[in-house]
Amino acid sequence: MHTESTTAADFDAAVAAMPLLAAAELQDHLMTVTHDLERLQRLLDDAGEALSAHFYSASNQVMTLLSGSDGSPASEGLKQIMQDVAGAITALQFQDMATQLIAHTSQRLRNCSDQLARDTFGADDEDGAAVVEIAPLRPNPVTQDEMDAGSIELF
Repeated sequence: MHTESTTAADFDAAVAAMPLLAAAELQDHLMTVTHDLERLQRLLDDAGEALSAHFYSASNQVMTLLSGSDGSPASEGLKQIMQDVAGAITALQFQDMATQLIAHTSQRLRNCSDQLARDTFGADDEDGAAVVEIAPLRPNPVTQDEMDAGSIELF
């Protein structure tokens, strides 16, 4: 397993061997990907908020109907609806994990882009030394890699 210093040394060596134009193009691509990921994250956040509001509203309405039911076939339908709502909430948990992964990946890409700019272009006479965004300390913000039905933990 590579340590963080070995990875940084490998990155520095690769940058030193890279032509200036190629480094500028790579840095531009990294920034473009970072902006695309940020836009995707905003879209996921908006969709997640809308879904969450609708699911909570539906859940509350079904719970109100269930509290007044008498065990009839209609109440069985309401129980099925509650299971469907629970599945939808699990999907919202997926959205939360995806958002965390996007933010983590964006931060890593920005760190690479900043390091590339700093190491390739050096300090600017007007602006001084380049600021490098800190890389995430953890290799992965989300340890779960699948979504199963079960208990629901709302975020």
